[in-house]
Amino acid sequence: SSSPSFRPHPHVPVKIFKEDDQLKPDLGVQLVQKLIERDKVDLVTGVTFSNVMMAIAKPLETSGSVLISSNAGPAQLAGKGCNANFFFTSFQNDDQAEVMGKYANDKGYKKVMLLAPNYQSGKDQLAGFKSQIKGAVVAEVYTQLNQPDYSAELTQLQALNPDAVFTFFPGGMGVNFIKQMSQNGLLNKIPLLTASTVDGTTLPALKNMALDTLGGAPWGPDLANPANQAFVKAFEQKYKRIPSQYAAQAYDSALVIDSALTKTKGVASDKAALRAAIKSADFQSVRANFKFDTNGFPIQDLGVFQVAKDAQNRVSLKKIATPLQAHRNAYVGECALK
Repeated sequence: SSSPSFRPHPHVPVKIFKEDDQLKPDLGVQLVQKLIERDKVDLVTGVTFSNVMMAIAKPLETSGSVLISSNAGPAQLAGKGCNANFFFTSFQNDDQAEVMGKYANDKGYKKVMLLAPNYQSGKDQLAGFKSQIKGAVVAEVYTQLNQPDYSAELTQLQALNPDAVFTFFPGGMGVNFIKQMSQNGLLNKIPLLTASTVDGTTLPALKNMALDTLGGAPWGPDLANPANQAFVKAFEQKYKRIPSQYAAQAYDSALVIDSALTKTKGVASDKAALRAAIKSADFQSVRANFKFDTNGFPIQDLGVFQVAKDAQNRVSLKKIATPLQAHRNAYVGECALK
């Protein structure tokens, strides 16, 4: 790694166990129990989908294990269900939608249609958008998780003809929705505001079709701080592609773990010391001024990114606004931790 904050520990052997939950909550629970009981891991990291995170939260809590989530950030774990052993290097699910709601207000949109898959993160995202929007929500539509066809929703969108549409469709859902929106002639007709719909995982499939689409996020490849520039350069050299937000958040997770183990001199058995070292967040984040709030979620800037061509003529993301700065998530007041 070329990040200035990465300090390897040649004298402290680190063993990594890698498991795939296949986006199945039940399987996630089995794998976490194996990691805790059989493999005796000191730290659990990763977790992409919030339904898996909610399923594994209980066994992690019961075992007293330390979690560093690199993506999923469900509302329950930010509020009353917060845990001193749980940290998140990504965002609280509502955040990326909140910034787009604030942006919609700034643009003066009066009528907005909302779309998301019917699971925890989808509900969090639409709650986040609604918490900020001052105009009218003309429809709030929940689709099936991993639904491939959106013709019914697009017919409804066409009939309503709102000032804008907000979507949270991660992965293949986002690719399918935007392609079908384009095929229906709606893509550049109705402004499309998104979260986790246009990113480093979907843009390689969407390419020019997604140009000008807007997404809310805490990170983009064009952020100018030195740690991010070093990360993007090293990632592109190794993998021959632009890093996604998931990669950036996972990289920060690795740096958090590295900085914490530096402070504890490689000792992970003293959970109180390990927690304190993680919470101090003494590392150079790809998001510059990163710090953990009392509930273990980041306090961070949230921006609006436009799908645009970069200096190498590749379809990427360009930051155009920062509607929420040093943002604290909506549930931190419900968390009893101090």
